[in-house]
Order: sequence, then C-alpha cells, then structure tokens
Amino acid sequence: MTSRLEGTVSVVTGAGQGLGRAFAGRLAAEGSRVVVADLDKDRASAVAAELGDAAVAVQVDVADEASVAAMRDFVLARFRRVDVLVNNAAVFSTIKMKPFDEISVAEWDHLMGVNVRGMFLCCRAFAATMRLAGHGKIINVSSATFHSPRPSYLHYMTSKAAVIGLTRALAKELGEFGITVNALAPGATETEVPRETVTPAQVPLIIASQSLKRREQPADLVGVVAFLASADSDFMTGQTLVVDGGVAFN
Repeated sequence: MTSRLEGTVSVVTGAGQGLGRAFAGRLAAEGSRVVVADLDKDRASAVAAELGDAAVAVQVDVADEASVAAMRDFVLARFRRVDVLVNNAAVFSTIKMKPFDEISVAEWDHLMGVNVRGMFLCCRAFAATMRLAGHGKIINVSSATFHSPRPSYLHYMTSKAAVIGLTRALAKELGEFGITVNALAPGATETEVPRETVTPAQVPLIIASQSLKRREQPADLVGVVAFLASADSDFMTGQTLVVDGGVAFN
C-alpha cells in the first residue's frame, strides 16, 4: 500500500457499513485521516475503531442542513482542513422495488432528500474550505444502473442520474479553485449489507451480463476511490468512472 494520501483529511459519508466502510478503510491505509460519517453513530464508531488512530466517527443526517453543518464544524474544529469528500451516503439497501406509479410521494422525497439533496449539502458544506486551500477532491458515488436501466427502480435510478449531472456542473464551477469533482458508478457489488434488490436467483444473471465473470466486490472499487482522492487524478474532473465488470461501456 502506498502513502500517497499522507497528511490529508478525508470525509466519507455512509461509512458505517458496505462500500463506505471499504472506502474509509482504503483511504486510511493510504495515509489519510478519515472521518467516518454515518446516520448510525454506533456503526460509525465501530468502523472508526477498526481503523484506529487515523479515524474519527461523527453522526450525520446528510439530508438535514443543520446536521451537515454540525458535521462540518466538528471536522474543521478537529482537523482544520478537508482534502477529500466521498459522498457515499444513500438510500439503497432498504429500497422496495415496485412499478413507478406505485412509488409514493413520501418514498420519492425521502430517497431524493438523501441521495441528491444530501450530496448537494455536503459539497456546499466543505467547498469553502477547499476553495481557501486551493485544492480538494470530491468523489460522488453514482451507480452503473444509470447506463443499464432496471424496471421498478425509477426513484433510485433517477437519483443516481442526478448525481452525474451534479458532478459535471460542480466540476465546471469549482475547477478554477483547484477542486476536482468526479463520480464513481459501481455495478451490483456484494457487501455485508443485506438487500432485496438483488436476489440469489439474479446473481448468476448479473455475472452472465458482465465481461468479467465473477461477482463484484468492494475491493474492486477502493482503488478507484484512492486514485480519485490522490494527486494521480489532478487533471481529471467532471468524469464518471463505471466499474461494473464490463456491463456498460461508457
């Protein structure tokens, strides 16, 4: 493992489990001090404990403006800087797939509040600090479903399409300050988090649709996040990296 992120501070939202936990672990291994941010404080604390002295936990509801502001204040009081923001928090594992006209307004608003407004609020919260520093890395987690639509998933897919639009627009707006904004679009990744949107019967079909014939794992994604967080990607912004085993070609 390299130490290319030595001396940096990274904030990873939704880091109490799943992909966020894996991202936090890789950034810490690369030398970054990591803020493990999650709605579930106990999960965040457990992950921070796994990572040791390099990590600290904070509870945040990314959909809530005051909660995000409190997270920002905590991070800046503790570290005085933020170099990397990984916007990973999303409504995902609890989604009940259904035809679009059976999605209630409450379901739609809740999912959009977390998946889209939450990302906007976190970017806004840390952009001022990055501007003053003259550098920063924002990594927004989208989804490869943007390129390979699935039925009965409209609210989630719409939110992840919005992430790509947000990424492109923000890259233009923040580029002059030395801040890069890129998106990661994972495929159907197997994590420890149970979900109903991929059943055991669907797994062989997913693998068959891929060019690489095995189930995607968090380890397949963490290197991409480390690359986007590091100076290795300094002249790359507004891009979406699809990591799905070769289902969608972008």
